[in-house]
Amino acid sequence: MDKRGQQRWYCPELGDKRAVLQFYNSLTDEKVAFIPAAGAGSKQITWYTCGPTVYDSAHMGHARNYVTFDVIRRVLEDYFGYSILYVMNVTDVDDKIILKARRNHLLQQYRQQQPDAKQAVQQVEAAVKTAVDKQAKKQQALQVHVAAATDSRQRTELEAALKNEEHKQRQLQQVQQDLAALLAGPTHPSIEQMLAVASDQLAEQLDAQHGSCVSEVSIFRAHAAKYEAEFFEDMDALGVRRPDVLTRVVEFLPEIMEYVQKIINNGMAYESNGSVYFDTAKFRELGHVYGKCKPSSVGNATLAAESEANFETSEKRSLQDFALWKAAKPGEPSWDSPWGKGRPGWHIECSAMASKIIGDKLDIHTGGEDLKFPHHDNELAQAEAYFHHEGCCQWVNYFLHSGHLEIEGLKMSKSLKNFITIREALQQFSSRQLRLMFIMAPWNKTVSYGETMRAEMRARESAFKNFFQNVDVALRGADARQAQTACKWEADELVLSGAVQEAQTKVHECLLDNINTAGALDALAGLIKATNLYLARKQEHATAAGGSGLQPAGPQPLLLRKAAAYVTRILSVFGIVQGPGDTLGLGGEAGAGSGAADAAGASYLDAFAAFRDEIRGLAKAKALAGELLVACDRVRDDTLPPLGVRLEDKPDGTAIWKLDDPAVLAAERQERLAAAAEAARKKVANALDKKAKELEKLEKLAALPDEREALTDKYSQFDQATGEPTHGKDGQLLEGKARDKARKDLEKARKVREPLAKKLAEDPQALKTLRAEVQQLSQQLAAMGDVSQQ
Repeated sequence: MDKRGQQRWYCPELGDKRAVLQFYNSLTDEKVAFIPAAGAGSKQITWYTCGPTVYDSAHMGHARNYVTFDVIRRVLEDYFGYSILYVMNVTDVDDKIILKARRNHLLQQYRQQQPDAKQAVQQVEAAVKTAVDKQAKKQQALQVHVAAATDSRQRTELEAALKNEEHKQRQLQQVQQDLAALLAGPTHPSIEQMLAVASDQLAEQLDAQHGSCVSEVSIFRAHAAKYEAEFFEDMDALGVRRPDVLTRVVEFLPEIMEYVQKIINNGMAYESNGSVYFDTAKFRELGHVYGKCKPSSVGNATLAAESEANFETSEKRSLQDFALWKAAKPGEPSWDSPWGKGRPGWHIECSAMASKIIGDKLDIHTGGEDLKFPHHDNELAQAEAYFHHEGCCQWVNYFLHSGHLEIEGLKMSKSLKNFITIREALQQFSSRQLRLMFIMAPWNKTVSYGETMRAEMRARESAFKNFFQNVDVALRGADARQAQTACKWEADELVLSGAVQEAQTKVHECLLDNINTAGALDALAGLIKATNLYLARKQEHATAAGGSGLQPAGPQPLLLRKAAAYVTRILSVFGIVQGPGDTLGLGGEAGAGSGAADAAGASYLDAFAAFRDEIRGLAKAKALAGELLVACDRVRDDTLPPLGVRLEDKPDGTAIWKLDDPAVLAAERQERLAAAAEAARKKVANALDKKAKELEKLEKLAALPDEREALTDKYSQFDQATGEPTHGKDGQLLEGKARDKARKDLEKARKVREPLAKKLAEDPQALKTLRAEVQQLSQQLAAMGDVSQQ
C-alpha cells in the first residue's frame, strides 16, 4: 500500500540510471520515469485517448485537452523518436447524446406545429419556472452533502461542484428575468423570440412530456454523426494530428457485449431487470483496488453520478456499483443483447474498445481532469475485471490528465453555458496562436482563459516572428557577400554558439521533465535574445567602421542558420509550424517549380512592372522629387503588403524586406489609417473648437452697447471729441479725482470691446467670415464621423 492507502503502482523495469523522460502520472500523483511496456530500450508504445462525446459543438476546453495531448504526442514522436499506436474513441451512444438529440427533435416538431401564441407563453413560462425550482432543489441537496463531507479532498471537490450549480441557478434566474422583460414589452413576442431566450427550458419540458415517444435510432445517429464531423473539422483547423485508429461505439456493440459477459463470468458483474452492473464489492474481494485515479471521490454518490442518469437506482447492490449495460427505456435507442434490449453504459465503451485494439496493457491513457472519477476509475476496474484471469492488476501504466481551462473562475463547460466554441475562437485567433496559448502553461495544470493569457501569447508570437524576419534579413545580406567575408569566429560568434548549446540543453531537460513546454519556450526566448544581441553588435561594428575603408566581418550565416533552424525544429515539434509528420509524399524537389510558386512569382513581377511604369511616367512628365517619393511610399504601403511583403526604411536611406502574413500587414495598415484619420479628426475638432470659441466671444462683444451707452447709468454728458464723461449722473461737472475715475471707466469699457474693434478694423466682414469657417469645419467634422466606431 502507498501513502494514499491504495495498492502500490508497479514501475516498469528501468534498467540503467541514465536521464529518462518523466511524466506526472495520476496513478501515483507524482512524476515517475516513463518506461515502455515493451522494455526500457523499446521505442514502441501504445496510447488510448478519450475522444469526444458528440452531442454538441466542441469548445475551447476541448481544444485545450486535444491540443495538449497532440503536443505531447508530437514531442514523443518527433523529438524522442517513439513510434505510437494512437487510438481515439468517439462516444456516439451516451445519455447526453440521447437527451440532446431527443430534445432537439421535439423542439423542431414544436416549431413546425406553430402553437397558439397565448398557449406558447404559458408553456414557456411554466418550463422556465420548473427549471428554476428543479435547480434550486439540486443546489440545496448539494449544500447538504458539502456540509456533511469529512474528507478534505472530497469536500473541496463538492464545493467546486456547488459553485458550478450556483452558477447554473444564476443563469436560470437571468433567463426568467429576460423572459419577463420580453413579455412585458409593447408588442406580443413571437415564438422564435421566446425560444431565443428559453429554448433549453422548453425542450426539457417537452422531453418530460413526450420524450418517451422518440426512439428511432436514426434520430440519435444523425445527431452524433453531425457533431462528429464538426469535431474533426475543428481538430483539423487546430492542426491536431488524426489518430491511427478511430473507434465508434455503434461499430463495437458485439465486442462490448462480449466484454460485459466476460466480467459477469469472472464474478464481478451481475444482471438486474435487464441491466448489468459492475460489482465493486466483489471486485475488491478478488484483490483489486477501486478508485486508482481519484481515491478521495470513491463513495460520493454526487460525484459518481456524473454523466449517468438514474444512478441511484434500487436495482444495484451498492451505490458504488455502476452500469455496464442499460436496459431499454422508452425514448432511447436500443439493441438486442443476452440480457434483453438495451444499450452500453458510458464507461464500458472505452474499456472494451481499447482492449480490443491494444490488449491487456496500455502504455498511456489520456483525458481531461474531469474524467478521473468516475469514468477513468471505472474504465480501469472494468479492464482489470475482464483480464482478471490473465493476472491484470494494472491495465494502464501511465494515466495523464490535462488541466481544466477556466473562464471567470469556473471550468469552461457546456453544462455551465460559459463556453466559447472552437469555431468562435478561430474567428479571433489563428490555430497557431491558440496552440501557443496552451503550451505556455503546464499541460496538467488549470489555466485561465483571459486577457493576460492572450496578451502573453501575442507577445510570444511577435518575438518569434521578429526573430525569423531579422535572421532572414541578415542571411540575405550575408549570403550576398559570403565569398568576400571572413568566416573566422570571433568572441561574438563564440557567445552565440554557447547560447545555442545552452538552449538545446535546457529544452531537452524541460522536455524530459513532464514535457515542460513552458520551460522550453523560455529557453527558446533566451536563444532569441542572444541572437538579437549578436545581430545588434554586428550592426554596431558596421556603423562604427563607417567610411574608414575597414570592412568588419558581418553576421556568420552558418551560425545564424543553426540558431534559427533549432528554434524552427522545436516549434515544429510543438506543432507551431508544420513538421515532417504533417505531410505525405516526397514533396517538391529543390529548385523544381510549382503552380503556386509560379503564381506567387507572377504577383511580385506584376507589382514590379506596375511600379516601373509609374516611375517612368513620372520621370517623363518631369515630376518633382516629392512625387517620386510618394510613389515609393505607395508601393511600400499599398502594393507589397497584400503580397505578404513588409518593406522597412532604414535610417541610412536603404530598405529591407521581410515576409509576413498579408492579413497581419492589412490589419497594421488599417490601424495606421485609423490613427491618421483620428489625428486628422482631432486637428479639425481642435480648429473648430478654437474658431467657435472665438466667434462666441466676438458675438458677445458685438451684442454689447457702445461705451457711452454702457456708462449712462453713471454719467450724463460726454466730451464730443474724446468721448470722456464730463458730468455725473445728476448733471454735476466732474473735476479732479471724479474726472480721473470717469476716464478710467471709459478706458475699461473700451478695453473690453477692443478685440472686436481690432478684428473689424482688419476685416469689416470678420464676423461673417468667422461664421462661415465654423460652419465649414462643423460639416467637415461631421463628414469624418467617429473614427473609433469605424
